[in-house]
Amino acid sequence: MTASRRTFLKGLAVAPALFGGLSSTIAAYAQEAKAHGDLIVAIAKPAGNLDPHKYIGLWAVQDLMFEPLMRYGKNGQIEPALATEWAVEDNGKLLRVKLRQNVTFQDGTPWDAEAMMWNLDRWIGKPANNWMNSSRLYSGHRIVDPHTVELQFKEPVLGLLYEFSYVRPSRFLSPKSVDKEGNYQAPVGTGPWIQESASNSESTFKRFDGYWGDLPTFEHVELKVLPDSRSRMAALRAGEIDLAGGDYLAPIKATEAKALESAGIPVTVETGTTTIVLAYNPDRNEALKDVRVRKAINIGFDRAAIGQVLYQSLAEPAGSLFPANVPHAGKRFDVAKRDVEAAKSLLDAAGWIGSGIREKDGKKLSLELVVSEEQMAGSRSLGEILQSQLGEIGIELTIRSVDHASRHSDIPARKYDMALFYTLGAPYEPFGTLVGLFLSTFNNGVDGKLFLDPANLDPLVLAATSASEADVAGATQAIYDWLYNEVAISPLFYAPIIWAHAPRVQGFTPPSTEYDLPYKNITLGA
Repeated sequence: MTASRRTFLKGLAVAPALFGGLSSTIAAYAQEAKAHGDLIVAIAKPAGNLDPHKYIGLWAVQDLMFEPLMRYGKNGQIEPALATEWAVEDNGKLLRVKLRQNVTFQDGTPWDAEAMMWNLDRWIGKPANNWMNSSRLYSGHRIVDPHTVELQFKEPVLGLLYEFSYVRPSRFLSPKSVDKEGNYQAPVGTGPWIQESASNSESTFKRFDGYWGDLPTFEHVELKVLPDSRSRMAALRAGEIDLAGGDYLAPIKATEAKALESAGIPVTVETGTTTIVLAYNPDRNEALKDVRVRKAINIGFDRAAIGQVLYQSLAEPAGSLFPANVPHAGKRFDVAKRDVEAAKSLLDAAGWIGSGIREKDGKKLSLELVVSEEQMAGSRSLGEILQSQLGEIGIELTIRSVDHASRHSDIPARKYDMALFYTLGAPYEPFGTLVGLFLSTFNNGVDGKLFLDPANLDPLVLAATSASEADVAGATQAIYDWLYNEVAISPLFYAPIIWAHAPRVQGFTPPSTEYDLPYKNITLGA
């Protein structure tokens, strides 16, 4: 899709200086903020440009101000937001929405059909947004009345309601927040928080008391930029921040989570909607064209042991492409168990023989694994375990470490034999991954492809994208069955979502997606 979506958060050791103190300035600021009932949240980098129709700022910060027509809830349930009712008609080619009444933007501009279409006109139907089916297939609209709009599409839109829950570009900006040329000027939405200030060190927000929904119990949110993970952990332990976590906001490593728990800091861990996957590229390495080699690799390493060592048993070993909390995730496949003798037998049958590193026709069974610590923290260590365990069945695995930029060039160009990927996660699933990471004709930019087989896999993906609601479960299961039977990929772990908060934070619940900031239901104690 547009940009790579995940900076994976599970790593290895906690440095001795993990809980070193922060500056007295930050500590004094935190004490003053707490005295005024502020929620202080760590963010790893500045919020950036918050225009909801651009792909620049932090998603979770945009979520504070900008609302969708409908929200992605737990386990993929679609919930009302700025739309209270909707209906998909004309065999899936018409979406009729009833807009919530008595809603205003934070500058007093009414939320109505005109405001909705002003926003949609900024992005829908434009080539830059054709990664979204609703944009690519959009054909027009009709304003029925001030609070009813019909959107027409050229053909049924797969995942239509999910797309209108995205943080960008689907959320709504005040029409008065642009200049005369239509250029974005300020982040003004309908949400419960108004931006007060923004800098490279912090962003502050005050409660919008004219908000249509339930008001937060506290008056301000302070977002403190703490790029270093050790500083964030120290700030949590010292009580200088209230909340940290999430893959995109302020990631917490598994070892850090354990250390925080030991220090009495409340930690919440949930199975997320993203899967860590080992991808194969048979087009670059002939050995991987044989399914027996891929099967041998799949059972040649121990997921449970890796999860215990690297992820403190917080990451659930994966057998299926998606965890069960993803819509249309399909039936559960068993997690592959390590079986050294069976793996050796598969390689023997494939003609790769000999002691030590196996050979065939005078060529070594040698594979290259591409990893990027910037893209996936801990991936180098994961690769080294794979290297050791696959070496025991006669496969020589070399590891090539690349930086973030190099990965963004190498992976789309398929310059790897094997590589570590992650699926896109909610609210983009399942079709974000099925189309974006498997369909050969779909250009997904820097994300690259998990596996390509235009002759066999493309027809299955296309059948799922055109399936009716009644048939979509069977159509997606056909994809999962093919991937499983062909060992086209090796799912490794369902990535956990980790949050930690100060003891004074009561009522915390993790958000439904990694793109939401979890301020709802929170009350602040002393």
